[in-house]
Amino acid sequence: MLGFLERPVVVTADINLNVVALTAVGLLSRLWQLAYPRAVVFDEVYYGQYISFYMKRIFFLDGSGPPFGHMLLALGGYLGGFDGNFLWNRIGAENALITQARLMLLESVLIFFNLLAVLSYLKFANSQKQRPFSLRWWFWLTLTGMACSCAVGVKYVGVFTYLLVLAVAGVHAWHLIGDRTLSHVRVLCHLLARAAALLVVPALMYLLFFYVHLTLVCRSGPHDQIMSSAFQASLEGGLARITQGQPLEVAYGSQVTLKNVFGKPVPCWLHSHQSTYPMIYENGRGSSHQQQVTCYPFKDVNNWWIVKDPGRHPLVVSNPPRPVRHGDIVQLVHGMTTRFLNTHDVAAPLSPHSQEVSCYVDYNISMPSQNLWRLDIVNRESDTEVWKTILSEVRLVHVNTSAVLKLSGAHLPDWGFRQLEVVGEKLSRGYHESMVWNVEEHRYGKSQEQKERELELHSPAQMDVSRNLSFMARFLELQWRMLTVKSDDSEHKYSSSPLDWVTLDTSIAYWLHPRTSAQIHLLGNIVIWASAGLATAVYALLFFWYLLRRRRCIRDLPEGCWLRWVLAGALCAGGWAVNYLPFFLMEKTLFLYHYLPALTFQILLLPVVLQHVADHLCRSPLLRSVFGSLVVAWYSCACHVFNTLRPLTYGDRSLSPGELRALRWKDTWDILIRKY
Repeated sequence: MLGFLERPVVVTADINLNVVALTAVGLLSRLWQLAYPRAVVFDEVYYGQYISFYMKRIFFLDGSGPPFGHMLLALGGYLGGFDGNFLWNRIGAENALITQARLMLLESVLIFFNLLAVLSYLKFANSQKQRPFSLRWWFWLTLTGMACSCAVGVKYVGVFTYLLVLAVAGVHAWHLIGDRTLSHVRVLCHLLARAAALLVVPALMYLLFFYVHLTLVCRSGPHDQIMSSAFQASLEGGLARITQGQPLEVAYGSQVTLKNVFGKPVPCWLHSHQSTYPMIYENGRGSSHQQQVTCYPFKDVNNWWIVKDPGRHPLVVSNPPRPVRHGDIVQLVHGMTTRFLNTHDVAAPLSPHSQEVSCYVDYNISMPSQNLWRLDIVNRESDTEVWKTILSEVRLVHVNTSAVLKLSGAHLPDWGFRQLEVVGEKLSRGYHESMVWNVEEHRYGKSQEQKERELELHSPAQMDVSRNLSFMARFLELQWRMLTVKSDDSEHKYSSSPLDWVTLDTSIAYWLHPRTSAQIHLLGNIVIWASAGLATAVYALLFFWYLLRRRRCIRDLPEGCWLRWVLAGALCAGGWAVNYLPFFLMEKTLFLYHYLPALTFQILLLPVVLQHVADHLCRSPLLRSVFGSLVVAWYSCACHVFNTLRPLTYGDRSLSPGELRALRWKDTWDILIRKY
């Protein structure tokens, strides 16, 4: 019965020595002297700070993309024993792929998941021909979706490869629908499996990235002000420490600060002070000379306002409190000066087509106060909803003129202390987020006397009500902020255009040794770069040539070879196109490293074209020998160029000024030469 134990156990393994050798060379070239230089290099200054934030669980926002790539870098730091206590502000003042892979940057991580997605889909396509719905089939299909999600999770540009995989999968699914050998149920199962693995799984994983991210960075940090008051209040410390336990419902007599929801050009709060508008502006226009109302980008006691019932005199909250609801008419009294928020038919100082907003000063002239405002809760669920602290987004509509309290975003002159202009905007001009405000800090007023009220306004509020945002609410807000946060569009010394990338007319000086001429550059191997571009052009010419001849019923390639040729082009040439061409439409500062994902697909196409030429175009032994010799010569040139540029790739050797000038093969390459 146990006779099978007496038989020897035979294990067979199919090892591709070429793959093993290439893997070993790739690892060696990237890990060689990895600890050098012992300095922060180029964009590591940003990613290093993000890793420190993860270690300290401090919230941050990076507009360059989702958090998965940052978390992978942080995981590496955690496994390496990094505790987050390092100042990432001391920057040391093919070859390009190796340089990028050796640094703590995200392009190499993005490329890994891009290629993993393509490889997984090809493996899945092979399994589809052999055993559909087998364990192997499910594994590669699911891994394709997971890799696509990881690519998008590292950088938003990963979506280009994801869309490419979806397009190829869609074409294959279309052919599957037309396969009459499959039953309707079988076809439906195929479509549902692809939808689950390529749509549902990536979406769930993308949500998981943010869930882990928000769980880790749960403490207040330097980027809080970009987020809404509700989001800030959900973090430990910071605003949460101030607002924890505030009354939830705004009542008549409540003391509040009003933050503009738009938050641009900077987050700011409705503000007033004793200074008045100048009687005559620089352009000759007149003003009401009443008390200025602005939006102030710092927390200040002059940001406090009291919500008053127009029909009653007291400025304190009654017992029980009377909550303010959507549609109610209110007055807003400035806490420190007791003047009423007012607007009238006087042009705003910097926005003459809008109304001036002021705190009313009675000069005993024919300019009556107009200080009644109707509360409009924008995100209400019913028309009787109560005005809530932090959660309610409201518009204040002026009763007399139907103007809406709005942040114009313009900076006032010196007489307005460079604060931001607030205006009354006619409702007929449409809705904008700059018209929306929310209560951030809130307390129930208890003091009717002004002196006591001023002391009350200076003291912190503490009550017993808590609020928490749901994960989905925080996810949606963070996602929106990442997509809309304004990046620095200023011109950088090493910025470049997409046209410069293809011809390698640009480089980036990543690091310069503080004492010697040793330096690291992001600089491509010009042989590989040119060969990859030539391979793309050759593929396109051959593809259209074959397509034209097939239209005339001339089959140069067997059907199986033709389908493989088309698939290789769709994934490799298509991968280059979708990862390169969209940059022509982007209004942002671009660098050479943005081209590396596209270049990787071009390099993948290179052996496809070489193999195709050897198998199908070199028909005689002589041609094959000549072609093989040319390939060896080409490979030798690529290795020679790599070795020549090696000092600029690793930065481990100081070069003389003459040697550095000899490496400046193009005038646009910014090789740094010290002047001793």
